[in-house]
Amino acid sequence: MNRVLAPLCHGYNRQINSSLVLVKVGWQYRIPSTTQYYQRFVSTDSSNTANKADSSSSPERTPSTSSSSSSFSPSSPGPSPSPSQKSSNRPATLPPDWDENPDFNIQAFADLPSSNFGVNQHIVINNEFKEALRQILWQFRAPIRYAFAYGSGVFPQTGSSSMEPSSLHPKPSPAISTMQKGSGKMIDFIFGVSYTQHWHSLNLQQHRDHYSAVGSLGSSFVSRIQDNYGAGVYFNPYITVNGTLIKYGVVNLDTLCRDLSEWDTLYLAGRLQKPVKILRDDPRVRLANQVNLISAVRTALLLLPPGFTEQDLYNTITGISYLGDPRMSLGVENLHKVANIVRHQLPNFRRLYAPLIENLPNVSFQDPRCSSPSWIDDPDTNAILVQDMDPKKRGNMVRRLPKNFREKLYFQYQSKFQIPQLEFNKMMESSSDEDPSRVKRKQGGPFEQQVAGDEQISLNKEVSATITKIIKWPSYSQSVKSIVTAGLKNSWRYLKEKWEKNREGRKKAIEQDQGKVDSSSSGQMGNGDQKGNTP
Repeated sequence: MNRVLAPLCHGYNRQINSSLVLVKVGWQYRIPSTTQYYQRFVSTDSSNTANKADSSSSPERTPSTSSSSSSFSPSSPGPSPSPSQKSSNRPATLPPDWDENPDFNIQAFADLPSSNFGVNQHIVINNEFKEALRQILWQFRAPIRYAFAYGSGVFPQTGSSSMEPSSLHPKPSPAISTMQKGSGKMIDFIFGVSYTQHWHSLNLQQHRDHYSAVGSLGSSFVSRIQDNYGAGVYFNPYITVNGTLIKYGVVNLDTLCRDLSEWDTLYLAGRLQKPVKILRDDPRVRLANQVNLISAVRTALLLLPPGFTEQDLYNTITGISYLGDPRMSLGVENLHKVANIVRHQLPNFRRLYAPLIENLPNVSFQDPRCSSPSWIDDPDTNAILVQDMDPKKRGNMVRRLPKNFREKLYFQYQSKFQIPQLEFNKMMESSSDEDPSRVKRKQGGPFEQQVAGDEQISLNKEVSATITKIIKWPSYSQSVKSIVTAGLKNSWRYLKEKWEKNREGRKKAIEQDQGKVDSSSSGQMGNGDQKGNTP
């Protein structure tokens, strides 16, 4: 089912987290660039213990002897990012044009564009909860180079929780029980690995019970299913580790980085466009994900008017990954999922995207509420942003979109503008990123400016159609693959749970709408009584 992205505004209510301190520069508040603050921004730990815990993959477990130890841990503490390069009193968070020609073959965090590069990706969560998640990773002897936890089991998507403790987790740690408030939600993980077959070979030896009957065919067959079908992810759902029910997906790092940088399938890139908790970091993935995040902002800006709110922006970004998702079209997903995610995670979205937004030359926060030192963690502030609609700047945004997405969008407009094939081929060749012998500055030409200058309704339609084409087939084939890899029993259980969430979402929406109607009716009756009683 085709959908068109449209910004939405919703209310929200959440506890204020005051862990992010800003310093005042002019009328705005900025993140201080000190090593001590960086440690606080990345993690709630007050010592280097947490940073050591991030380095959870030990070198002796890695199949390649050429990897350096720096590839196994997140970046060592460094200065924190300033969210703006617009103030002359502050250094820029990111080097100018860092995303022009990024080197995705880097091996160490020291090779990143700056020492604090990508710190915005590390969302702060409860320290005990974070350690409980890390302890789950330690139960896998196969080397995990990159890992993150995501979903409603880590970041709540509703304001209420179950009144009675759930028995979903057999024996969870106190930290998990406390954070989930008795709701008992399965925790989702993604594991990035260097060598798919090697990883499954080791994991099959240790955890044969994690696999369906497919595991009996050996690691070679499992790895072929993972890498050659769907979105390149192999999921094992409903697995109990440390008394906690989890689902984990395994992906090759090359597949992950390609999706993040080019939007090959948007399957994992879409997940990482929302707040996740990174438990093990990798320099290549951090760089590719920063490209993914700024690409999501640029795409959303193409879909938004000159003035909009934070919620408009984050709703648009979150909605990208659900276009073409079969779970939405088949009714097995909560139709209000996007709004729920943004409403209850607004401060985390702000942490993730504010440094990138403030470094873009054509968009800025224009809200006096941003001068408050607590703004970054305030869930009750829905700041106003404005963007420059100059065709040249918007054409540059189009030119800097991810390669696979950009090419498909060009084909959409070739058909709309009826550009002859020979002329179109020359244009595509001139905008190619494949020539490694020259460093090309990605500047939009007349065609890109024409695309960006299309009327808003038409542009939204073409962009949404392009995203749907990217997502639809990989998502459908990944869903079919998951029936085989997870087994019929687990697949049916998963579908039943999703259908239940969909029903709950519809029921809540009906109740909210009914409440609004009742409130409106009572207000009108009150007005009528007042009029009737007027002498």
